[in-house]
Amino acid sequence: MNDAETPGLESRLITTGVERLALLGRHAEALMQGYANDQVPLEGLSHTALRKLLSARIVWRPDEQGGLKLTPKVRELIAEMVSDEARRHVNADVAEALELIRSLIQSYRDSSSRGDYWQQEQQLLRLRQAVDDMNGRFADAIDSLWQRLNSDFGFVSQLNDKVRENDRAQKQVVRLLDGLALIDFDELIELVGSDGTLRKVLISQLQQQLSQHYTSLREVQHRLIELMARFRRMQARSRLVSGMAAFLREHPGFTPGNYARRSEVPALFNHAAPLTAAGAVALDRAQDMPTLSALLENVPTPLRAAQSVTAARPAEHVEDMLIAARQQALKDDVETFYLNVVDRAEQASISALDYLNQSELQWPPEIWLFQVIAEHQGLPHSEQRAFHLHQQEERASAYNDVKLIRDVSLGLAV
Repeated sequence: MNDAETPGLESRLITTGVERLALLGRHAEALMQGYANDQVPLEGLSHTALRKLLSARIVWRPDEQGGLKLTPKVRELIAEMVSDEARRHVNADVAEALELIRSLIQSYRDSSSRGDYWQQEQQLLRLRQAVDDMNGRFADAIDSLWQRLNSDFGFVSQLNDKVRENDRAQKQVVRLLDGLALIDFDELIELVGSDGTLRKVLISQLQQQLSQHYTSLREVQHRLIELMARFRRMQARSRLVSGMAAFLREHPGFTPGNYARRSEVPALFNHAAPLTAAGAVALDRAQDMPTLSALLENVPTPLRAAQSVTAARPAEHVEDMLIAARQQALKDDVETFYLNVVDRAEQASISALDYLNQSELQWPPEIWLFQVIAEHQGLPHSEQRAFHLHQQEERASAYNDVKLIRDVSLGLAV
């Protein structure tokens, strides 16, 4: 195909597109009736209009006995334009888009090697459209998720339907993340080579757009998890209320008892600490004076004489002194362990727990290991390089990546 034939093809393409769009506009009311209902009404359509709609693949007839229906592409187009999230199906087929991009890159480079600059510009235009289409699919899918979060989740009457909508949205997020993972920038860099125009379209701009998609999907996942937790709480409360309502229907004469007057309160209600009633001496009651006098006479006298405030001395914190002494003893034992490693002058490391057991020290293993590590970290850098400290670590469990220190080996550096 030469250069003169290609503009003619483009002109025919534009003319056909204008005719199809005008056809949609002329029969918009009948098409919307078919979108809202199951079939397109034939009352307002002439034989010529019906033939044009069928040839343009706007409507179709599944079988001879069935009525006239919208084609799936037209139905998706209307759902996209009216933001009908219930019928909107976003398909981010990344594998097909990447195959098209690879083919267009190869065609672009072939045109460049032949010196066909007009064909090269056309291939570049199609490549930009393919990248924008792939990026637009992700943007539409994420926008569809946000629309469902703000509409379907809020206006669905049944709580179980909300939970199912949440699960369906989370699966769509996983599919979108899998689609984004198919885009390999190392492969794209190798394909575009040193062409600056292609690198701008397929590397810098696309990478920035995908970064925004990842951020949006992260926000959607956070919102979905938050909503799921809220739905579960609401579900637990609704089950409690519905269970109590069913119990009351079966026992219409049920009345809750006065738990405050029971000697044994159920554990469900016995959560609060008991209240201690406040009391004070009523000096204005003359009839209580003999009782008060007897109580005062029986008050025991202090065994020690009262001291003046000036003779009092600051209290000694005995517990703090004991803790400081115990910490100093632990530090001395750890220093002895380090000196033992130096005295041996061997390259073989010594296990801290084996030394603890052999020396019959009474320190807990965790405290001992912590002090051994802290002593090594407290040494100057020149002295730290003289020792080799190896921590024996293992995972907390098969589902927890937290590393637990089981033992520490200390030896002289080589």
